[in-house]
Amino acid sequence: MAYDDVGVGTPVVFLHGFPLSRALWAPQLGALLDHWRCIAPDLRGFGDSAAQAPYSVDQYADDVADLLDSLGLSRAVIAGLSLGGYIAFAFWRRHRARVRALILADTRAAPDTEKARRTRRELIALARDQGSRAVADAQMPFMVGASTRAKNPGIVDTVYRMLASAPVPGIIGALEAMMARPDSTPTLATIDVPTLVIVGSEDVVVPVDEAESMSDRIAGSQLQVIEGAGHVSNLERPAAFNHVTSEFLAQLTSA
Repeated sequence: MAYDDVGVGTPVVFLHGFPLSRALWAPQLGALLDHWRCIAPDLRGFGDSAAQAPYSVDQYADDVADLLDSLGLSRAVIAGLSLGGYIAFAFWRRHRARVRALILADTRAAPDTEKARRTRRELIALARDQGSRAVADAQMPFMVGASTRAKNPGIVDTVYRMLASAPVPGIIGALEAMMARPDSTPTLATIDVPTLVIVGSEDVVVPVDEAESMSDRIAGSQLQVIEGAGHVSNLERPAAFNHVTSEFLAQLTSA
């Protein structure tokens, strides 16, 4: 399992979305390392991590637990974006005692609808037939917000290149894992650690009202809306994302 591990202090594990890599978190690692230990792994099948079955949100969560073991860490803040959020829920269910706090960015608790499953099956066929670049072409309209597309083509290009370089086995494995993931809505009421919910105001995958509903179900959680950002809010508005994240983390360390 490939990973970056920089900084000192309270460990924070950053889990990337689909079909991305740990490079997603470069703006956070660079900004937060002076105060927190930032750990960003490539999920199995993505980036520089081996592509090896089985693929499931539970297996991804256990991979994270194994990484913590290898680093000698008993607890960490778990931060996940999109697919990373699904893994954060699984990690909470399976390794609750190891969670210092949660950061849930541009993610949802609900399982796939039948329409979403059909779309994922189509993406699996597309990946098998035409490769990761075709998947990138299909995914890009949903990845970044309208403001980013209009004002920051460099970010659009960065996201596209990340998608287009994703290994096909990892893409297929993650799609199958997301289709099969359980409903995490009942999990929300069990969360009793500090939790920050973040969502881009222009996220068309997870609309703001869905993030608000999720936050309402987590006792004591905080909700932060990143204006002018879409589904990869941490890349689109890194300064704003880092500000709300660092404020949340500072509250943990001062408590």
